[in-house]
Amino acid sequence: MTRTATKAEVAYELVRDQVLRGELVPGSVIQQGALARQLGISTTPLREALRRLMSDGLVELDAHRDARITRLTAEEARDLVEIRRSLDPLAAGLAAERRTQQELELIRSTAAELLPLRTDPGAAELSTHRRFHVAIYTASHNQMLVQTLDGLWDKADRYRRLALEDGRTEEDLDRTHTEHLALVDAIAAGDSDTAAAVMLAHVDASLGARAVARLTSAAAQPVARSLRGIRGGRR
Repeated sequence: MTRTATKAEVAYELVRDQVLRGELVPGSVIQQGALARQLGISTTPLREALRRLMSDGLVELDAHRDARITRLTAEEARDLVEIRRSLDPLAAGLAAERRTQQELELIRSTAAELLPLRTDPGAAELSTHRRFHVAIYTASHNQMLVQTLDGLWDKADRYRRLALEDGRTEEDLDRTHTEHLALVDAIAAGDSDTAAAVMLAHVDASLGARAVARLTSAAAQPVARSLRGIRGGRR
């Protein structure tokens, strides 16, 4: 017998989807009454959903029950890329060593469905991108590694969307496509070193890495303006 999802579980999925799609803007205050009415629920299951989203790092709650969408920061973006530089290549290398034929077929089929991520991608495009990487993670046969990487994905998607606002060149899209094909080939050949190396290059050129550069540059601009003001005042 299939269990019916609770109102809090439904609210969690709906609000999470709005956060990841950027409909709830990073840093914005959540108007809980209005959001509850929009979702057709009371504020009680909504608050339960928000507490769960806080544990995911997507929402901030204070002592007064005010809720805010977690801001995007250069520090978090950097942390995500640093973790992925270590764990994604490890997963790809292990997948090359341990994948089954069935898992290889799933990696190949999801790779064939990949769509280029352009400005404002739809849920289906992001979902296919995720399924390809999860297929590789799963083929590593390291459950702790799979859970860790899967847990990072939602946070990373918000930074991918930020980076996509700047657009992508055809060269970017061709490079990403080539890297995906090279990953499949290396895993199929059982070449763990090449799989790990390609995945590392993939992370280094990723949208997440571009988000780090964008946010770091944005954070530096007020400091630069302040320094110019100080220098100007000394003349």
